[in-house]
Amino acid sequence: MRIQCPLCGERDMREFYYQGAAVALSRPAPDAGADAWNDYVHDRENPAGETQDLWHHTSGCSAWLVVTRSTLTHEIFKTELASNVTRAKA
Repeated sequence: MRIQCPLCGERDMREFYYQGAAVALSRPAPDAGADAWNDYVHDRENPAGETQDLWHHTSGCSAWLVVTRSTLTHEIFKTELASNVTRAKA
């Protein structure tokens, strides 16, 4: 699989570290209740189809990326800097 880094261009996936679902970008507030934290830590969707993942470009520019891909085919639809995604959600 090849990942298009917005800063470095197309790279082999071995240059990246997979961090998991991009739900980490919507972390609850520190004072959120136990239910909110339980959902954040333990409850994960496992959809068949499009999903968003966090990847770290460890062997390149060290950027954090949000990769939108298919869980069925691993086709990558979009890659963007995680910092841009968090700003857009704010």
